[in-house]
Amino acid sequence: MRVAVIGGGPGGLYTAALLKRQDPGHEVTLWERNAPDDTFGFGVVLSDETLGGIEGADPDVYAALRRSFVRWDAIDVVHRGRALRSGGHGFAALGRHRLLRILHERCRGLGVDLRFRTEAPPAAELARGHDLVVAADGVHSATRAAHSGHFRPTLTTHRCRYIWLSAGFAFDAFRFEIAETEHGVMQLHGYPYAPDASTVIVEMREEVWRRAGFDRRTEEETLRACAALFADALGGRPLRSNRSTWTAFRTVVNARWAYGRTVLLGDAAHTAHFSIGSGTKLAVEDALALAGQLAAHPDVPAALAAYEAERRPLVESTQRAARASLEWFEELEWRRDRTPRRFAFDLLTRSRRVTHDNLRLRDPAFVAAVEAEAGVPAGTPPMFTPFTLRGLTLRNRVVVSAMDMYSATDGTPGDFHLVHLGARALGGAGLVMTEMVCVSPEGRITPGCTGLYAPEHEAAWRRITDFAHTAAPGTAVGVQLGHSGRKGSTRLMWEGIDDPLPEGGWPVAGPSPLPYRPGVSQVPRELDADELRAIRWQFANAAASAARAGFDLLELHCAHGYLLSSFLSPLTNHRDDAYGGDLPRRLAYPLEVFDAVRAVWPADRPMTVRISATDWAPGGTTADDAVTVARAFAAHGADAVDVSTGQVVPDERPAFGRSYQTPFADRIRSEAGVPVIAVGAISSWDDVNSLILAGRADLCALGRPHLYDPHWTLHAAAEQEYAGPGVSWPVQYRAGSRKPPVGRRG
Repeated sequence: MRVAVIGGGPGGLYTAALLKRQDPGHEVTLWERNAPDDTFGFGVVLSDETLGGIEGADPDVYAALRRSFVRWDAIDVVHRGRALRSGGHGFAALGRHRLLRILHERCRGLGVDLRFRTEAPPAAELARGHDLVVAADGVHSATRAAHSGHFRPTLTTHRCRYIWLSAGFAFDAFRFEIAETEHGVMQLHGYPYAPDASTVIVEMREEVWRRAGFDRRTEEETLRACAALFADALGGRPLRSNRSTWTAFRTVVNARWAYGRTVLLGDAAHTAHFSIGSGTKLAVEDALALAGQLAAHPDVPAALAAYEAERRPLVESTQRAARASLEWFEELEWRRDRTPRRFAFDLLTRSRRVTHDNLRLRDPAFVAAVEAEAGVPAGTPPMFTPFTLRGLTLRNRVVVSAMDMYSATDGTPGDFHLVHLGARALGGAGLVMTEMVCVSPEGRITPGCTGLYAPEHEAAWRRITDFAHTAAPGTAVGVQLGHSGRKGSTRLMWEGIDDPLPEGGWPVAGPSPLPYRPGVSQVPRELDADELRAIRWQFANAAASAARAGFDLLELHCAHGYLLSSFLSPLTNHRDDAYGGDLPRRLAYPLEVFDAVRAVWPADRPMTVRISATDWAPGGTTADDAVTVARAFAAHGADAVDVSTGQVVPDERPAFGRSYQTPFADRIRSEAGVPVIAVGAISSWDDVNSLILAGRADLCALGRPHLYDPHWTLHAAAEQEYAGPGVSWPVQYRAGSRKPPVGRRG
């Protein structure tokens, strides 16, 4: 093959070396517009996994790297003058100049044509004379820009400014340090990359950077100011620059990575924030995968398709983790008041890749100290600690999330609901929530939705709560009250979610005459003052009935685009009266309903509110709005906020991923000072322990895991070998309280 490589960074160089090594007959040419020794940044961190791939693909490069590495296994978190160390992590780093020299030597030894100080011809021109064009031309890729219509890039610039610097000594750990200044919070990320040198990254929010005057400082002034900020960490030593400039991190995502014979690699294809690793690591892994697929497929287009199929899921997972880490540092301001060890644990687990369980394996003493500081009894997983809301103490932090079953008859729950909710009550969770229970026939989502607007409903629900309280003592049962609003009169979920009923439907209503799905859904009737009073009474009447039915907790459903949620969102509330306009007026009616319910709900029983913390749509509810909404409900007596997101408008674009909604709960808990229930792709007991111990949530609600396994909480206790008061096996099930042994062969 004739191969053209655009860009002489580590990704481009390593790709060139691998391809030439695979087949010396390949003609490989690399263009780099800078000189060989021109580079930015200082140290490069590589994981053991990446090094293993390098060792298998090119032992010579691996051997050279191994001779140059500095290694360490500790992370220091320094906050308000207190340093806490966690060990057992394992890092390897070397200088970027040294890495480039190793790759230059390897390429020259293999016969790669390296053309420095030479601008590469456009990729389209190279493709006419080459079998493969590798565009490793960085975050500002000219190749990507020239063919943006095909690659379809999304570039997101984030809210912090950072600068790469260096210090003339080696840290003995990966160091994170916080400086609280009159201008705002600033942070240092530092790590060694040579026996006598460390990378030092200084980062802060854009507005802090401007208030501190860094936008007006010279390079020398910046070095002195940063060294003074972190004088203790640096031991009074100066900082060095390498034409370093302040920049804002940019996340690069591409819909496609390949175009004909041209393929994007490294930062040209994707970026991930430096706080979870290095772009060099991703680029080297790209090179390994690309070379492997080219060896496996004689056809270049097939090889490029296989390369993207192999790498994209891994890269997207890394980018989700990087986004979580990046946002953690962006939102550092409202996290800084956590206790020292909890702050450190929160930082270490910020990306969700390091969790309570694997951190406990790496450094059990550190995790034990965090647990002790948080008041977790020895030998108790954090998820099995009790939590009190008003007069109700839950024995553990697990909630069976509200899940619509669409299986009622005229609003009456039947045997299905008894078995469904009864099984989850037996399964060990501290709190079991009903589905959304509707306050009127017109407030149902579908004909199969449950209600609390008729005497037979109350009796049927009493049957269920009596069973749960008798068969599973210590389990609390909560009711979620709601009204479908403009999302009502639709088919059962499995018959067509959000599709209108073909017959037998009922008129829908909302704050404004805006259909959920224009051209498909009914146009809702705009509710007038009399109708709003009637619905408020329906909520209060249902709440009184719920109290008589024996529920321990009541949740008001103000999320997911249903009636009360529609009042909160500017995308669905276009009223010009006292219930529309700015956020305080959009809050008015939901707060009136809350007050009416709280007035009839027993004073010793807690009441929570479920909200959508973002609409995931331009012009909709924001995370800032969510904090305001949570504060308002807390001021009116809400004991906790159940923090969900979205489902308000059909054209939403959620950032799906593991525990993807929990940052909204974390922020509300910290800024509004109200307990929170976290939801959203929380699937493992390890995630629950991590969220609770980090202080990001007080309770965790899980839906799908409890559909998969009604006894999820009991099994979580068994798997953690926990048998304390935070969970109770029904006497009938105690023989199964140990995980069955795995069968043996032979």
